[in-house]
Amino acid sequence: MTAEKVLRKPKKTDKAVIQVCFHDQIRRTYKVRSVESGDRQEGAAMFAGRLKSADTVGRYRWVVCGLLFLSTSLCYLDRQIFGLLKPLLVSDLAWTETNYGDVVAVFALMYAIGYLLAGRAIDRIGTRRGLSVAVAGWSLAAAAHGLAGSVLGFKLARGALGLMEGGNFPASIKTVREWFPVHERAFATGLFNAGSNVGAIITPLALPFVVAAFGWRTAFFMAGFLGVAWLIAWLIFYEAPEKQRRLSVAERAYILGDAPAPEVRQSWVSLLRRRGTWAFVCGMLITGPVWWFYLNWVPGYLHSRFGVDMMQSIVPIVAIYLTADVGSIIGGWLSSRLVSSGLSPVKARLLAILIMAICTLPVGFISLMPGIWAAVGVIALAAAGHQGVSANLYTLVSDTMPAGSVSSVVGIGGFAAGIAGMFTALAIGRILDATHGNYLVLFIGAAAAYPLAGLIMGLILNDRSGRSSIVTE
Repeated sequence: MTAEKVLRKPKKTDKAVIQVCFHDQIRRTYKVRSVESGDRQEGAAMFAGRLKSADTVGRYRWVVCGLLFLSTSLCYLDRQIFGLLKPLLVSDLAWTETNYGDVVAVFALMYAIGYLLAGRAIDRIGTRRGLSVAVAGWSLAAAAHGLAGSVLGFKLARGALGLMEGGNFPASIKTVREWFPVHERAFATGLFNAGSNVGAIITPLALPFVVAAFGWRTAFFMAGFLGVAWLIAWLIFYEAPEKQRRLSVAERAYILGDAPAPEVRQSWVSLLRRRGTWAFVCGMLITGPVWWFYLNWVPGYLHSRFGVDMMQSIVPIVAIYLTADVGSIIGGWLSSRLVSSGLSPVKARLLAILIMAICTLPVGFISLMPGIWAAVGVIALAAAGHQGVSANLYTLVSDTMPAGSVSSVVGIGGFAAGIAGMFTALAIGRILDATHGNYLVLFIGAAAAYPLAGLIMGLILNDRSGRSSIVTE
């Protein structure tokens, strides 16, 4: 059944939308083919822009965004448990900073491999199956931490967790590409990416009670259980937009209005010839290890410098990640706003990245901060800057890559970040042991990373021949 036949006999819920979309003048100007089958629609993006409000077409795409938000929250809940338990693990298992850094490095290495393999696999098998496999795997790996009792045991559990969590962002970015028009993608990415901070907020709120009542091993078992619960919800509520029966005709047309042509996967060699790939790789390579430094070492820094026991005082960590949440949403909103005002998507993302990178600079002066709340303030501002940068960095892939290769490119960038994160973790552990816990050089490097990444990405994407960096298929 064609879209025009459907629209001649509208359902009550779609009546107002159809009256707006198919005003006589618009009907004469634009033609839409086979909305239900998901074929490309000529001019759909143009008439979608004439809607009085995007909300009038339906909101199910935001349910999908909510599922991605929750999966990302679970990812970072698993990671934050380990960081918050560092003082306890170091004490109970007699670890050194080098031992701890080595375990983090194993996670980073396997996360890099998982990112690369998952990116390619998800482009082949699709987001529904791909993310299902990833979440099932990392839920088992999270629970396995509760059985570990040595450095080797934690390396094995942490490595398995990293391998499977590598599927989350490739699948999520591809899902956003499939479910959101261009002008909504950065905001949607910012929203689901905010889940990383919510996971990091919930963990210190709940962890002290779980550890006090049941011990630290139970915390890992519960993380695995939450992953299984999410997986059930994902399988119930998620399908590709072409197959999703919960979508109205109008919302499906709105989503697919600027959808790309049928997906054609490209080889890694072809992808590595693209400017967009290298811009994303450089951005991830420089900024990814900094975020892992914040996740894994900030609790230890606050404990060593200010005597903060994260099992007793959770307010500093909650403040940091609440601020980071705001940064993620503002960063995504900012570039979406710039696109709506007429700036090209690529320029809008780069400008937003540079603006959010400014927020990371004060953390370089953390050694001058007179007290704990001044230190927490600059760390929180840097975390907000990172998340704003991250929301736009991932959205650049959707803007510059063919639809069939989005997850592959995210995987390549994640692999680069993971390898860099592995060497960074090894170095951090040894630097802290050698300097007896001096973090000065680490925070200076963290402050400089984001402006540097933004400038390098801008240089890569600045095509002086005048050709557009945005993908056309």
